[in-house]
Amino acid sequence: MSLIDISNLTFAYEGSYDNIFENVSFQIDTDWKLGFTGRNGRGKTTFLNLLLGKYPYHGTISASVAFEYFPFEVTDKSKDALGAVEDIDGSLPRWELMRELSLLELGEEVLYRPFGTLSNGEQTKVLLAALFLKENRFLLIDEPTNHLDMHGREIVSRYLNGKEGFIVVSHDRAFLDGCIDHILSINKTNIEIQRGNFSSWLANKERQDHFELSENEKLKKDIRRLEKTAREKAAWSDSAEQRKIGFDPARTEKSLGRRPLQGAKAKKMMKRAKAIETRQQTAVEEKSKLLKNLESAEELKVTQLAYHTTRLLSLEGVSIFYGEKEACRDVGFTVERGDRVALCGKNGSGKSSILKLICGKNLAYTGKLLIGSGLKISYVPQDPSFLDGNLSDYAAEEQIDESLFKTILRKLDFSRAQFEKDLRDFSFGQKKKVLIAKSLCEKAHLLIWDEPLNYIDVLSRIQIEDLLLTCKPTILFVEHDREFCQNVATKTVQL
Repeated sequence: MSLIDISNLTFAYEGSYDNIFENVSFQIDTDWKLGFTGRNGRGKTTFLNLLLGKYPYHGTISASVAFEYFPFEVTDKSKDALGAVEDIDGSLPRWELMRELSLLELGEEVLYRPFGTLSNGEQTKVLLAALFLKENRFLLIDEPTNHLDMHGREIVSRYLNGKEGFIVVSHDRAFLDGCIDHILSINKTNIEIQRGNFSSWLANKERQDHFELSENEKLKKDIRRLEKTAREKAAWSDSAEQRKIGFDPARTEKSLGRRPLQGAKAKKMMKRAKAIETRQQTAVEEKSKLLKNLESAEELKVTQLAYHTTRLLSLEGVSIFYGEKEACRDVGFTVERGDRVALCGKNGSGKSSILKLICGKNLAYTGKLLIGSGLKISYVPQDPSFLDGNLSDYAAEEQIDESLFKTILRKLDFSRAQFEKDLRDFSFGQKKKVLIAKSLCEKAHLLIWDEPLNYIDVLSRIQIEDLLLTCKPTILFVEHDREFCQNVATKTVQL
């Protein structure tokens, strides 16, 4: 066991006025299985790059282990997978590599195929196996679940659970619960570490948020009460003081005995008013300490166009081809008004092809595809990397309401400063949120979303989940987040 010590870490990108990290200090045990979570754009990947020494920073990062980043960049994908492994470390014993691949449910033959022909899941597994065999390394694993199917995620989660000495960035709740024993979370104002899995961290956070909200409400009421009391006491003491000063003892003999009593009472009331003012200030200071890390997760809404018939579309015996290659075979299902249909299957089973075919892409296919007359579809593609320009121009190009579009993005944790940035500078999670926000703005009968949660943080996933459960739009989607599918889908189609 050794420690990775981060002390007074401060970092901002060149040209930026805002620090990503400011005087951050904490320690990481190199034996931990550490999950890394936080809203999109908070600096998770940036922190990994700082550990790797890619950027200059203020403060210190000290460690007795070397860091290794996943995914390892394979520059020549025409090489076989074994060649890619040898680029990582040519001295790895073959039998150890085979043992790791076996744990990841891969056969030896995968090593002799061109790396570029491997599926995303196979590439992930080969690289993880090689990286974990390197000695005295602490692995920085950045979103390994992207593009992995459900079964692949279960395998990788189980594999990581048998290892130690890593940070894994992931937004898949079930995946994290299966493989970690500590959580590192980037909050609004600090970074904290907790022992446990993701579910225990989320439960703790919800309890803390609830406590702070309750305390905040009590303090607000207390402040209002103290303000009212202070005003009343101050007004009385002022009035009493004026009566004392303006008193004419010549007019009545009785007044002479009351004057000292009046003065003492006014003095006492003024002292009490000052004490109330002090208590009020203390309450204000206590209140200011609350809610700093409360994550806003405002309710999202979507208003869908009503379709004139119950059935929106149907497929019967559909097979799709890319040249002579068959992407899927004999697919059949229906989508009816109010359905939330999850299209499931392994990577390469043709799920995205089905969605593209329904959306009107010119693909070669056999079988019957019936799409309702005048059906309007809002489509979210899997890959958001094509986005560029600014948000206002994008809204204009897509003919959506800019104000509504930006309101949705604000609810998805976009700061107003983000609105001025070029879309190319957004994180992948932020780009995916742009596509989802655009879809929610479109007037459509049917939502078709292809892996909408890729790169998107957990809290936003829960927001989107709540949206679909509350508003109940008709939607056909592909998603490998098991918990999301179980919670949202009213119908599951297995390819």
